[in-house]
Amino acid sequence: MKPQDQMPWEQLCPLERNASRPLHVQIREAIVQAVLDNRLLPDSPIPSTRALASALQVSRNTVVRAYDSLAQQGYLVADAASGHRVSRPLGETSSLTPPSGQQRDGAGGMCWEHKIAARASSFRQVVKPPDWQQFRYPFVFGQFDPSLFPSAQWREVCELAVRRMSIRDWVGDLTDRDDPTFITQLQKRVLPRRGIWANADEILVTLGSQQAMYLLSIFIRKHAKLVGIEEPGYPDLRNLFYLSEIPFRSIPVLKEGINVDDNLSGCDYVFVTPNHQNPTCTVMPHSARAALLEAAISQDFVIVEDDYESEILFDKQRPTPAIKSFDSEGRVIYVGSLSKTLAAGLRIGFIVADKSVIKELRALRRLILRHPPANNQRLAALFISLGYYDSLINRLSSAYQKRAKLITDAAVRYLPEVRFNPPSGGSALWLRAPEGTDMSTARERAMQGGVLFDAGEDFFSTASPPKNFFRLGFSSIEDENIEPGIIALAQELKL
Repeated sequence: MKPQDQMPWEQLCPLERNASRPLHVQIREAIVQAVLDNRLLPDSPIPSTRALASALQVSRNTVVRAYDSLAQQGYLVADAASGHRVSRPLGETSSLTPPSGQQRDGAGGMCWEHKIAARASSFRQVVKPPDWQQFRYPFVFGQFDPSLFPSAQWREVCELAVRRMSIRDWVGDLTDRDDPTFITQLQKRVLPRRGIWANADEILVTLGSQQAMYLLSIFIRKHAKLVGIEEPGYPDLRNLFYLSEIPFRSIPVLKEGINVDDNLSGCDYVFVTPNHQNPTCTVMPHSARAALLEAAISQDFVIVEDDYESEILFDKQRPTPAIKSFDSEGRVIYVGSLSKTLAAGLRIGFIVADKSVIKELRALRRLILRHPPANNQRLAALFISLGYYDSLINRLSSAYQKRAKLITDAAVRYLPEVRFNPPSGGSALWLRAPEGTDMSTARERAMQGGVLFDAGEDFFSTASPPKNFFRLGFSSIEDENIEPGIIALAQELKL
């Protein structure tokens, strides 16, 4: 055996057999890291493909694939006589030793206590553990189920997007523009489902609906004397108004959404989620939407319509038309997203509004990130144009309807004292436990048994919110784990 074959390569290339990355990719990563860290020096030989395959207990083809790729990238040099060796340096690498005197524990001499103006970390918000996928019963909201993701279709659109003639369309700097093909697909395939017809200059793409709301909070901060928001409602919308120091009024959410009454008086803007309201899952009927728009006209306020999960419906229902669809004055600012349907990680949202509004929002967006990732927009455009988006909506609606029945049946059986309205769509259930039940405390205990859910108090703006509400999401939990998860939750609550 050659000397280089005697190195502890199983330590240099530790492999995770069940990782999402293929073994040949892990081998490449390990060798690249060793080269850049100077643990493998230039011109040093490395094991033969057969020897490394034996040391790592993988197939020889796996190592061959890794070596070939590393040679193409310039990290290895193949020699017919002596095998592979490390190439000459590709360039200067960063030092692994910190500069002399640099503090590694964060205990520097600078005091930031009186220099931090924005303390968003102190705001109340709904959070989930970073390892939520390790929980056996993840009743979390807004997360994906890998088994429902259209992997083959997504792989196809990725391959189409990297063809030579396609790359030139999105790889460059679009400045403050959006991918015209994606805008076209929004106009033709997505917005019409909501009854909305818009020109290209009335649409702005954002990094999800969260960035859309951030842009709008900046847009209105100088002129909004009072903003109406839902109670309970989306915590980070409330936090944006805290951050921008925008006065707001909490408007109770009733059975048919927010009540059109004197609570709206004096508001300049009213933010609503008419479909599967966050967190109550309430769907505002057409009559209530029309009444809200009439109030906006008579009282001269603007409606910001956050229309997420509007397409996830059960029993093949037709979606209730968006408020924006019967807005003849341009009084409604519409916010949409592909996060809850396609993939949250893509971070694709959009705003539809009067072109004068979009012009200013586009200028604001440019100050934050210049333009969103054009590659994601192009991938989404191809996905929609090939009909995959419509198919996915149908598939998700069917899967979520089944899970909704499983979770409601289990809740009726094992949580008889808990009250809720069965969902007609969406991906979550809002529940009310008996008075005196502290669901935040229950959540901490339940997590020890692998049950994860959202406690409800963080959705309220009051200083002393009710503690007996909670939300169960079912977009990311497997069917067979729903009933056992509810049983485990019931045992924890002991109702």
